[in-house]
Amino acid sequence: MRARNFSLKGTYIGLLILAAGLSGPGCMKLGPDYERPALTFQIPPTFQHAPAHPVKLPRDVAWWTLFEDAELNRLVEHVLQRNWDIKGATEKVLELASELVVARSERLPSLNMEAGFERRKRPVIGIVPGKIFTTKTDTYTLAFPAAFEIDLWGRLKRAEEAARARLLEAEENRMTVILGVVAEAVTIYFKIKALEKRLELAKARIQDHIKELEILERRFKRGLGSLLDITRARRGLAQARTALPSLEIELGKAQQQLALLCGRYPFTELEIPPRPKALPLPPAIPPGLPSDLLLRRPDVRAQEARLRVLNAMVGVAKASRFPRITLTGSFGYTSEGLKELLEPTSELWTLAAGLFQPLFDAGRLKASQRAAEARYRQGLTRYAKVVLQAFMEVERALLTRERLLEKRKMLQEFLGQARLSEQTALWRYKRGIGDYLSVLEARQKRYIAEEELVLVDLAIVTNQVALYRALGGGWDVSRE
Repeated sequence: MRARNFSLKGTYIGLLILAAGLSGPGCMKLGPDYERPALTFQIPPTFQHAPAHPVKLPRDVAWWTLFEDAELNRLVEHVLQRNWDIKGATEKVLELASELVVARSERLPSLNMEAGFERRKRPVIGIVPGKIFTTKTDTYTLAFPAAFEIDLWGRLKRAEEAARARLLEAEENRMTVILGVVAEAVTIYFKIKALEKRLELAKARIQDHIKELEILERRFKRGLGSLLDITRARRGLAQARTALPSLEIELGKAQQQLALLCGRYPFTELEIPPRPKALPLPPAIPPGLPSDLLLRRPDVRAQEARLRVLNAMVGVAKASRFPRITLTGSFGYTSEGLKELLEPTSELWTLAAGLFQPLFDAGRLKASQRAAEARYRQGLTRYAKVVLQAFMEVERALLTRERLLEKRKMLQEFLGQARLSEQTALWRYKRGIGDYLSVLEARQKRYIAEEELVLVDLAIVTNQVALYRALGGGWDVSRE
């Protein structure tokens, strides 16, 4: 009897092992295996506005450190640790990692434990005529039911493949969020520095007007000037003061936006440092080869991972049209006494196999497969668009950089000429051979040139950030 019990248990366990083997690596997988799609447009060997000899860019460079600004480096580290969008994207990765475990578990047998107790009372009629007796029975049960679907057509394998691709897509989306948030924080940081510089210039202009007004008033008292000159100087001073509120509003908004990215309360600090630093002119970074974008940019990689998902779901839909074979079994014990529950005589077991095949579904499964194939083709169009968008962003940043550098040279020349004109007009006015209006006009042009130079420096720096972002540079560091 013991040998028989051992053989039944061995048969039960052996069937589960056999079932797992039937869905092993060598099992058929319906549906197409994924291959990177060929793009229908031609990719040039180099970017149109790139240097003559582009290079392959490293993927482990924290691009913001190239600005050589310790304060900026600390800011980015704070953003990486505290930003809520990055935290949300990280939780999404953890969610899909758990869903991958769920999808993988569907391919393995499920084994459960069932324990039960039942007390039953029932009448017994006919033993003694005219009398009814009752009996009470207790039943104890301990069983281990199991179930397994034999994945002959690869439906569960394709579902696991889709779950793995979804996890990869979430990881790349997280990298996209990190790259975008850091780029936005760096851009706002430099915008704040530019606003501080513009505020410094605005306050310096006010002081210039005050000093000039004092000189004019003294000259007027000595009979060397006119009341019209004083009126013009006062008007210029009032106009210079009107620039401060607008600049302070811009500065406050930028500080609040940066605080939000850092996960902090949006406080503002409108007092500027005594000597704001000039914006750095970053070194030119030779862009990589166009084909590198397909490997470097996280949004392109995320879109390709989405294609893997859609491709695997075609296989799931196709395999769903074929029969499903399910094995079920249970091994356990049942008895009327708890002490006798685990005795060999209390043993029970069942083994069963089932096949499910839809015979008529009005074309539902076939339509589901066609819908999955259409979704994959839609994914192809989105992938091509994302790739083209990536190329456009790099080309735009390269073109903009060239023109902005040319504009900066012109502004530097304009500023030099404006300062010379102001000095000449002031020299002529002090000697009585020129009017004060010429001084004001020359000074206004100098103010405009100084303001424009700060703005073009900001445009160069922010465009450099856009170029780093478009090239997908540096985002791998955040994986550490």
